[in-house]
Amino acid sequence: MGRPVTLFTGQWADLECEAIITKAKEMGYDGVEFGCWGDHFEVDKADADYCKAKRDLLSKHGMSAYSISSHLVGQAVCDRIDERHAQILPEYIYGDGDPEGVRQRAAEELKKTAIAAKEFGVDVVNGFTGSSIWHLLYSFPPNLPGQIDAGYKDFADRFGPIMDVFQENGIKFGLEVHPTEIAFDIASAQRALEAIDFHPAFGFNYDPSHFGYQGVDYVEFIYKFADRINHVHMKDVSWSDKPTEAGVFGGHVDFHKRNRFWDFKSVGRGNINFEKIIRALNDIGYQGPLSVEWEDGAMDRVAGATESAAFCKQVDFPVSDIVFDAQFDKENQ
Repeated sequence: MGRPVTLFTGQWADLECEAIITKAKEMGYDGVEFGCWGDHFEVDKADADYCKAKRDLLSKHGMSAYSISSHLVGQAVCDRIDERHAQILPEYIYGDGDPEGVRQRAAEELKKTAIAAKEFGVDVVNGFTGSSIWHLLYSFPPNLPGQIDAGYKDFADRFGPIMDVFQENGIKFGLEVHPTEIAFDIASAQRALEAIDFHPAFGFNYDPSHFGYQGVDYVEFIYKFADRINHVHMKDVSWSDKPTEAGVFGGHVDFHKRNRFWDFKSVGRGNINFEKIIRALNDIGYQGPLSVEWEDGAMDRVAGATESAAFCKQVDFPVSDIVFDAQFDKENQ
């Protein structure tokens, strides 16, 4: 048996909770990774009765959950808050929009998410961190001495207490390393770990689609952070083999435009080598779920998510428990 294949419900929040569970089952998934928006998993309601009802609903359909995800709230913890955040945050967190108030309320919500995860019976919460220094990515005017260091300190000051609550509740956090976050490649992920003093609750939700088009070694990431891979997203991306009008930075061009250098694809239809990923995950002993985060602007989502579930099950394989050439030894014959 391979690893369980789950569907991240974040992109399906227009469907009610039972509807997406039923749909995921029909598409071939073993379970779901609930996004903490829509009615899929509501942290402010997640008492014992609520969590039991969610577990019973999953059981009714023969499905499981191994994690929940709080990307939208997590984004607000370290971000430079503006009007964009009003569209992704609950009103009780965005409030009057005062930036520091939003950040503080988001941090408290993320702490509550760890407690809710424990009550629900999962041990991983995935999400984003936001970043106070993402706007300094391209250093012109030149960044001032200490500005980048101050950004990582801000991250550590805000996320350290959150991770303490995670640790107290036996929950791991999986940062989806991603542009606009405090970590977006191998170098920045290492720096984030150092900033938070390698907090035992802090790790990564591995998603190769955010590395490939950047030119980041997405297989080496697995080996580099072998003890920090807390969860895995299966998402594909394609990038051009020739110059385009809108390059790596996107050119303010919408997804699924032919003049973009890169675009997300249904799993198995992009440039990511999932065979190498599975072998690397086997090497480090990762046995958690493979969770499909389905995004492809050119495909019907049910057709795409269905083929993605089948692809993940086909490409995955268990680790061998023998050495194949040991059978040449006559004592083993």
